[in-house]
Amino acid sequence: MRPTVRVAIIDDHNVVHAGVEAWCSRADPPILVVGSFNNPREFFAAFPDLPSDDVDVVVIDPQVEGNRPEFDTLRKLCEAGQCVVVYCDMFADEVILTSLDFGAATYLVKSEGMRHLIAAIQAACSATPYVGPAMAKALSTNHLSGRIKLSEREKQVLLAWFQTESKELVAKRLYIAPATVRTHLQRARAKYAAVGRPAPTKSALLARAIEDGILSLNDL
Repeated sequence: MRPTVRVAIIDDHNVVHAGVEAWCSRADPPILVVGSFNNPREFFAAFPDLPSDDVDVVVIDPQVEGNRPEFDTLRKLCEAGQCVVVYCDMFADEVILTSLDFGAATYLVKSEGMRHLIAAIQAACSATPYVGPAMAKALSTNHLSGRIKLSEREKQVLLAWFQTESKELVAKRLYIAPATVRTHLQRARAKYAAVGRPAPTKSALLARAIEDGILSLNDL
């Protein structure tokens, strides 16, 4: 039996809490909501040590308590190695790409609904990235002729992963959490998938990186 995915929600609308909890209760495999919080302060009070062993995925709206997206909480969660799915009303490419650059595993617009959110939560705990419609559009407009733009950190993680045997060894080399390594690899795969060049395996991702000049055989 596959393990239950545990989710915490940070959103300042109770109707979102109720809706996401209802959707999660109907998911297969199961998703358990372990906490619903109206703001980041409540979440950090409940889970002071990050990444939390009791939360697999944090679903967060960065517009909590304001009209502008507040990325500090997203950055804090991702830098600590917590897996994060952004679930927000905003669909501007800049907001989506900024969220991904800060380390979000996936960005979903709330209007994309239940099917996309459940799939994104389940994928966040796997090696397979999930790309919703708005995220796909943002990623595709950010690239030219099928080539992708990786952050410097994503390049570092890719290179270290190709030079080692496991994500745990990459984490030790770069002084980051294994979950953070997984998120960077997910995001690189998502970027390739968004431009029609999927890289579902380690060897396929290596081939894409060599094709794009991100690294060479001499780096291995």
